[in-house]
Amino acid sequence: MTSHEPVLPRIRPEIAALPPYKQGRPADPNGFKLSSNENPFEPLPGVVEAARAAADFNRYPDATAAALREALGAKYGVDPEAVLVGAGSVSLLQAFIQAAASVGDEVLYSWRSFEAYPGLALIAGASSVQVPNLPDGRHDLDAMAAAVTARTRVILLCTPNNPTGPIITSAEFAAFVAKVPADVLILLDEAYAEFVRDDSAVDGLAERVFEKHPNVVVLRTFSKAYGLAALRVGYAIGHPRVLDAGRSTVTPLSVTATAVAAAVASLAHQVALDERVDELVARRSALVEGLRDAGWDVPDAQGNFVWLPASEQLDATTVAAAFDAAGIIVRPFPEGVRISIGEHESVEKVLGIARSLRA
Repeated sequence: MTSHEPVLPRIRPEIAALPPYKQGRPADPNGFKLSSNENPFEPLPGVVEAARAAADFNRYPDATAAALREALGAKYGVDPEAVLVGAGSVSLLQAFIQAAASVGDEVLYSWRSFEAYPGLALIAGASSVQVPNLPDGRHDLDAMAAAVTARTRVILLCTPNNPTGPIITSAEFAAFVAKVPADVLILLDEAYAEFVRDDSAVDGLAERVFEKHPNVVVLRTFSKAYGLAALRVGYAIGHPRVLDAGRSTVTPLSVTATAVAAAVASLAHQVALDERVDELVARRSALVEGLRDAGWDVPDAQGNFVWLPASEQLDATTVAAAFDAAGIIVRPFPEGVRISIGEHESVEKVLGIARSLRA
């Protein structure tokens, strides 16, 4: 009796070759998971209770997330129609890319940057155009502007850049947008905006860049500073007619009522949020200072993570393995290792391992 392999459906070759998203594994009970840029603090006061009260599991959520759009509109002084809510900002990135780019089109971004960018472009059928980061981990905006062609449909700008850490300044952003055709969609990915302490950094919402430039959409998330990573809720703010394209391509009903209730409740605790973010920024500063003192060439860190560039002496795999052996899970990339800012106790442990590696 012979066995036969089943006949499987045909899959696009580029999708079959696309590696699935690989999540960092959990840390041991006495270790620290510093691989996913998660917030070590619990949700803000009253948020869990608000989420539980909204858990009407047998009913579909409001597809427009109106309560959250109204709250965000009030916070940023925009019409709710200028706000689009999605299941994390990455789902909104995907929706806008699918709306604007297809086969034969190009999606332009700095590299290395957010690891989802290449896959999102590929899924849409578009081609990726990757412009190498500057040596200090920043976007090379002059080179990116020079790489724009008649086929460019979407430009992704990540500030602070994940995983390297530096920001794009207001002056750099203004100069860049002036060079880009007005019919090219620019997605300003500000997932870590709350952690920025560089006064020169572009702030897409405070500067209302989407009003000056209708082709710019600003994206943010509740996963990082607000500590709602498990609930998957992010938002985009931009020109309502541009957001309509995202509304057409985003997965319907993907934002749960629980997530909306938790996000709305979180917005009511700005003081507590600021205190927590300030504490994480203080830990980040201590970590950066200690790493540099130990001889690591750490770029400017403006997110809730730090970046250890790989070298001939210390490749990313070796560095990550040393942390893993000590019970600390970090995120290795070919070019370096990203370490999230976690619990207070983790800072000195990270520094101890980093010092031993340099020694």
